[in-house]
Amino acid sequence: MLGDHKKTLFGKLSQRVSDALMMRPTIDEDFFEELEEILITSDIGMDTTMTIVETLRREVQSNNMTKPGVIKIRLGKIIADLMDKGEKQQLCSEYPLIILMIGINGGGKTTSIGKLAWKLKKEGRTVMLAAADTFRAAAGEQLAIWGERVGVNVIRHAEGADPSAVIYDAIQSAKAKNIDVLICDTAGRLQNKRNLMDELAKMNKVISREFPEAHRENLLVLDATTGKNAVSQVAEFGNAADITGIILTKLDGTARGGIVVTISDEFDMPVKFVGLGEGIEDLKEFDPADFAKGIFDE
Repeated sequence: MLGDHKKTLFGKLSQRVSDALMMRPTIDEDFFEELEEILITSDIGMDTTMTIVETLRREVQSNNMTKPGVIKIRLGKIIADLMDKGEKQQLCSEYPLIILMIGINGGGKTTSIGKLAWKLKKEGRTVMLAAADTFRAAAGEQLAIWGERVGVNVIRHAEGADPSAVIYDAIQSAKAKNIDVLICDTAGRLQNKRNLMDELAKMNKVISREFPEAHRENLLVLDATTGKNAVSQVAEFGNAADITGIILTKLDGTARGGIVVTISDEFDMPVKFVGLGEGIEDLKEFDPADFAKGIFDE
């Protein structure tokens, strides 16, 4: 799934764990303390780090593990298990489907919408976009460019228009044209949290009233390079919407990537897609086992 990116993402983590294992003749408490530091400095949160280390400590002791290679494999499996959310990991495959895309400005939301539209269209789905971020200058224009690039229709109003009115018109058009997936951009920042919550609640009310038979996804787009700041975004937006999954963008060699583990564990939240670059094909389905395996593959 991640190709060469997983090597650059966690190459240093894998090497540091290897060094910590090789430097001591036995797996002692000093190793576990060093492992804590390694995980925390890889953007894995304190609570999640303690869960990982305590689980590994129990397994090492109960199974009398001494071989560094075996211990690294077990560490990768523990991390994979924390991130694996089963069926929730997959995007809803029932149609018609409405996807609300949520996230702060500059986090890669518009780009992710375009890439997701392209992916769904390649899979044979009919797709429409709704430019319901009417508060940010040029947001509608940017989405229109992506719509033209992907080859899908974009429903948009003038800047400053009522976002819920855009959603309403997009639903009517999607229903008339029997569209499989309607992807809706939303404002990343309003005057205050109450405005954001009220706006999202209003959109959800319109969708429930006008298209009750549609299946739903609320995807939060997070920039991996923001590290631990992404955790606070999950908490904030989680108060405003029922988030069903995460799209993690900019997950390249500059991002330490451990934030994936933290979000999955602390919020019991599936990471559904990762953005690995700027290309239209660079949105990949997230596979926890493959991701964790990539950390410790030699």
